[in-house]
Formats: sequence, C-alpha cells, structure tokens
Amino acid sequence: MTLSDRTTPSLPLRQLLLAVGEPLLQPVAGGLDVPVRGVGIFDDDAGGFPGELVLLVGARGRNAVRSVRAAARAGAAAAVVKHDGPLDELRAAAEEGGIALLTVGSRMRWDQLQTLLREVLEAASLTADSTSDSGDLFSLAQTVAVLTAGSVTIEDAGHRVLAYSRSDDEIDELRRLSILGWEGPEQYLALLREWGVYQRLRSSEEVVRVDERPELGIRRRLAVGIRAGTQHLGTIWVQEGAQPFAERAESALLGAARLAAVQLLRRRSPSVRPREDLVEGLLDGRISADLVAGQLGLDPSAPVTVLAFTAREVERDRSEHELHQLELSNVVSVHATSYRRGALVGTVGSRVYAVLPEAGPSLSTVAGHIVGALARAGMRAQAGIGSAVPALGDVVRSRAEADRVLDAMARTGRDVATISDLRAEILLDETLSLLAANPELRDPAVSALVAHDAEHGTELVTSLLAYLDALGDVRAAATVLHIHPNTLRHRLRRATEVGGLHLDDPRERLAWHLQLLLTAR
Repeated sequence: MTLSDRTTPSLPLRQLLLAVGEPLLQPVAGGLDVPVRGVGIFDDDAGGFPGELVLLVGARGRNAVRSVRAAARAGAAAAVVKHDGPLDELRAAAEEGGIALLTVGSRMRWDQLQTLLREVLEAASLTADSTSDSGDLFSLAQTVAVLTAGSVTIEDAGHRVLAYSRSDDEIDELRRLSILGWEGPEQYLALLREWGVYQRLRSSEEVVRVDERPELGIRRRLAVGIRAGTQHLGTIWVQEGAQPFAERAESALLGAARLAAVQLLRRRSPSVRPREDLVEGLLDGRISADLVAGQLGLDPSAPVTVLAFTAREVERDRSEHELHQLELSNVVSVHATSYRRGALVGTVGSRVYAVLPEAGPSLSTVAGHIVGALARAGMRAQAGIGSAVPALGDVVRSRAEADRVLDAMARTGRDVATISDLRAEILLDETLSLLAANPELRDPAVSALVAHDAEHGTELVTSLLAYLDALGDVRAAATVLHIHPNTLRHRLRRATEVGGLHLDDPRERLAWHLQLLLTAR
C-alpha cells in the first residue's frame, strides 16, 4: 500500500539522508543521487511505486530479498529494510534491480520513520514548484543580517540554500561552500549533526549557539529552526563576522524564523489569499475579521493594539522610497513576530502597521526597540501606538488612533508615543483640521491681520501668537521672541487695533488662538 503523495517533487536520496541523519539510515547498495519523489509502505498488491522510497515493513530473511526485487520491478527508487544478518544477498538483489538499498535499526518504528521522511520531502516541495517568494526570502535574509550584525543563510529541511544575505564581512569556509554549492557541504553537516545541533533545531523553537572552531575554520554561529507546528521546514543560520552579534540578535532570529515559515507554507497553497492582502484589508475595513482570523488561525475575540510606523525622511526617488518601505516592513515584521507569534504586519500607503494581540505599557518598549533597530539600519522612523480594542473586528479604530498619533508626532521630536501621550495635541490637530475644512467658521479679522503683516512687513501675528501661547505672560513671550517686553506690548496694542481683538474676553482669545495656530501650520 502506497502512502506517498504523487505530486511531491523529487529530492536526491543524498539530500534526504543528510536531512534525516546518516546514523539513522545506512546506505547498502546503489547510488545516492537517485531522485526520490515520495515515501510508501511496500505492498505486493499496491501496484507501482515509481520514483518512491519504499519501506519494506515485516520483510526478513529470504522475504526481504524477494521484497527488494519486487520493489525494483515496481519502479521504486530506493528501499529500506530492517536486517541484522549478512547483507550480501540483499545487496546483490538491489544492484541487480537497479535500486538503492538502505538499512534502519531494528528499534526504529516504521511509522516514525515514514513521518520523518515525509516531512523532509514535503518541506523540500515548498521550494520545488515556485520561486515567486525567493525575493522575499533574500530580502528577509538581508534584514536579519542588519538586525543581528552577522551573515545570514536560509536553508530548507534538505540543507539546500534558499537565500543568503549580501556581506562584505569575513566569511568562513562553511558559508562559502554552502553559497557556492547552494547546499551545506556534507563534511560540515556531519559535524553539526555529531554535535547535536540538528537535533536541537528539530525539537524546539530555541535559538541554538554553535561555538567557534578555529581548528576547523568555523566561526561562531546562531541558528534557529523554521517550524510549522511540529514540522521542521528548514533553518536560518547567522555567522559572526569581525564584530560580535547585536544585542537582540536572538530575538530577531526567532521572529525571522516565524516569518520564513509563513513564506514557505504560502508556496504550498498558492490559491490561499496572500497574508499581506488579508492584513491590509483588515486594517482598511475591507475584509472581515472573521475571515482573516479563520485563514491565519487567530482568535477573533482577543484584544489587539495597532502600532503604526513611518520613516521621517521622504525620498524623492521612487526606487529609493520603495526600498526603504521594504526595509521598514521587514524590520517591523521581524521584531513584531518575535514579540508575539500572532502578530500581523501590513503596509498601507507609506505606513507600516503591526497588529499585536496584547495591550499594555510593554508595547512602547517593543516600538522603541523597532525604531532603534531601524536607526541602526540607517533609517530614522517614528512609531505611534493606538489604544487597545476588545476584538480583532475593532482594529480599524485602533489603527485610526495610531495614525492620529503619527500625525501629531510629525510636529514633535518624539520617536515613540501613545494616544495618551499626545491626546491634547491630537485634539488640537482635529480642531484645526475642522477649521481648515470650514472657512466660514473663521473670523475674517484674522485674515486682515495676516494681510497687514504681509503688506507692512510687521510681525503682529507672530507676536500675538507668542503672547497667547504664554497665557498672557508678556515677559515670557518677549523672551521667546528675543525682544523687549515694551516692544511686545506695543505690538499687541497695534494687533488689537488692526484686528479688533478684545484680549479681555477668554472665548475670543481662544477663538483667535486657534485661528492663529492654523495660520502657523
């Protein structure tokens, strides 16, 4: 009975062995470059097994020899058998049938071996049919290199190199051979397996440290497994260069592994709506929260908070702008995902948004780390944090608040702010926007005062605004303007004459203050 996936692309047997570990499967006969396209449990009545690796379950002694020959006639690429005795007859049968033969220890359960082999083949299939996301992986590798201060390589479960970062730093022989050959060199992979590195990468989500081995020409490394549930999809490696790893390198690496898993899984289901489209539609209110939660495996009833990021500089060159947008999105994605697995990141216009399933003061720290990482990458940015909302369906409200915070921050020197930090600024901004949109609400006398300054070269508007900002304190306003208090008093008398302002009326002072602030925008 075959249990293989007939649509699974092939993987060379050599790569399959490297991925599962040579101590587990021992080659007995046949070449290791034969392509394997599936895993099956051999059954004489199942028909053909073209290109598959078949498990000869229950085959012993003479039965094993007959099963090897039958598997070869069925078109199998390789066969695995449990056999503790002499291998001469089995080897001869395999060579005669043109099939590769491997043995596995008697304590290994067949179902466990089948699951492991299928996982490796399925992970390899994520990159076999489509290269549409290779650019995303290379971009991710470059972002991780900046955040970790190392040289990055992304591999699939068969140790094939999918992407790597550009680097002018010193690289060791392992990285050089991996990039040149697009796969990890066998002698180095065997050492990493001997040191237990691969077992740790497969069994957990932890970041693994690999010590420097000067005698082998291997520099210090960080590594993390790319996982989807319990399935191992690949590995991200970071080699240390002339400088030590960045302070938060491990956190960045964990977030990058979660992003890489999403990109690899996306290739398996190209018909699924792209994650970016879902997030952007959620932020815009075009796509329902239930649809997004269903496709991305989220809890739609959990509270969320939106963080908005934007670059301070505006590039004139379109290609430079798009490059900076991509860098901004990548850095936000890596850090947000390392903070919370369920984080969503999307771009709308020139702003990048992170939807985080948690509220609290720690979000300011997260935003600060992201802005700091962008600064180290050469990009000055600001982050605005909206209020927490009770469910994913209310995310548009939190995003609107985050946008208002960023709008208000544009007139401040702050890097990170919450809606609470700038509530007064935001209220003022909204009020001025209302005045700007409704000119009939404004006092024509303000326009007359502005026109008087333009015609006579006076500074009545600036002087009056400074006086109102100082709450009527003439000396404080004069200090700001760098003039004598008597000079300011003269200007104020002249301003009231030209505009007809009554400074003793608090409501009139407030109305003029708002309108003068509008002229100063």
